[in-house]
Amino acid sequence: MEKILELFSQPLKPVNVGLESFLDSMTSQGAEVVAVDWRPPVPGYVELTHTRGGVDIEAANDEALRRINAGRPMLVDMGIARDAIPGYHARLICHAGPPITWERMCGPQRGAVMGAILYEGWADTPEAAAALAASGDIEFAPCHHYHATGPMAGIISPSMPVFVLRNDEFGAAAYATLNEGLGKVLRYGAYGADVIARLKWMEQTLYPALARALSRRGPVDLRSMIAQALHMGDECHNRNKAGTSLFLRAIGPALAETSDGATTAAVLRFMDGNDHFFLNLSMPAMKAMLLPAENIEGCTIVTTMARNGTDFGIRVSGAGQRWFTCESGMPVGLFFPGFTQADANRDIGDSTITETGGIGGFALAGAPAIVQFVGGTPTDALNATLEMYEICAGEHASFTIPALNFRGTPLGIDVRKVMASGLTPRLNTGIAHKEAGVGMVGAGLLTAPLDCFKAAFAALTAL
Repeated sequence: MEKILELFSQPLKPVNVGLESFLDSMTSQGAEVVAVDWRPPVPGYVELTHTRGGVDIEAANDEALRRINAGRPMLVDMGIARDAIPGYHARLICHAGPPITWERMCGPQRGAVMGAILYEGWADTPEAAAALAASGDIEFAPCHHYHATGPMAGIISPSMPVFVLRNDEFGAAAYATLNEGLGKVLRYGAYGADVIARLKWMEQTLYPALARALSRRGPVDLRSMIAQALHMGDECHNRNKAGTSLFLRAIGPALAETSDGATTAAVLRFMDGNDHFFLNLSMPAMKAMLLPAENIEGCTIVTTMARNGTDFGIRVSGAGQRWFTCESGMPVGLFFPGFTQADANRDIGDSTITETGGIGGFALAGAPAIVQFVGGTPTDALNATLEMYEICAGEHASFTIPALNFRGTPLGIDVRKVMASGLTPRLNTGIAHKEAGVGMVGAGLLTAPLDCFKAAFAALTAL
């Protein structure tokens, strides 16, 4: 009896499961609460271990992880989009995200399309460019349909120079344009005369100089470079200072050997002033590593995440090339002076290929300085990475985080685990103004919307 009385005389230590409102209430009353972060599965979730045809899903996912981890993306060449990208044609404009028509495009994507039309010389004024875009005489297609990736609006037009990457292990090729920098640039929907002039300089000076240097130097091992950048504080999505510096170091001697002094100085000055230059290498590198993991029967791993400022879309290995889409989310973050959350467009860009490949928002624990750019705290960055392990099928063999004892980054977003936990991928992103022509207004954080994962899971359960 004494032991029972002693037991009931001890201070209560309640355990709160799930709802934060209960936790806050008990904490405010001085209770010492043990918080358990748990949430029920998403409605519609069922345990899924095999396809209806008997394919072992775990084995399929293991094979996808093996292929991604074995991939070695190399920068091997540069070219003009219409010549370098197979299947490209003279009246094609590629864009970020899942398929979309001109009528449904958001402001920044429309602005970037108009800028591309002006850059190509197909129209002389923004008004004429908009009319041509609406006429049906131009084909619009996702960059991903051509094994390419584009940040923000993600526009690729026929005359734009592109990087050419090859996955040395599997032979898969991927492509991306050259990064213009931040602010009032085409990828954020700006299309003024200064934007077009910069694009022309990139085509006529920057691209030839880098192409000559790459030809002299030989292929650049981007997997190794990304791994180094992660150890230097980048996450290779919104922080690319180390990656850009490493690329400059790799290409610099050959650049000096193959260009005159004035050209070399101009190219180095441009890249030195553009910390995001490496983004347009990390993105196609992830694409090249993920391509061999596509179309594996029974595989529930996401191979593409992309957004066009209107829709958020994913593709899942076992479901082939089908897009599962829903409304794109709204980033919340830090804004440039004069702009507020009310100016923000919905999430946009192919740059979520970085998170799909295990870096970007999934590697935030190794890049605490990123919070100065997108908001949050270093603790938030650590927790973001730890949370992503819960929805991934494995860890990256090459991309590791020193702060986590060199643990591999979370890799292989498993639609089943998203449904079982209710957690969705953590993303960091730039923020474009919702109106065409303005450009970048800030950067922020958000999570991927759940509805596209629910649609993908429903399709997978039917296979």
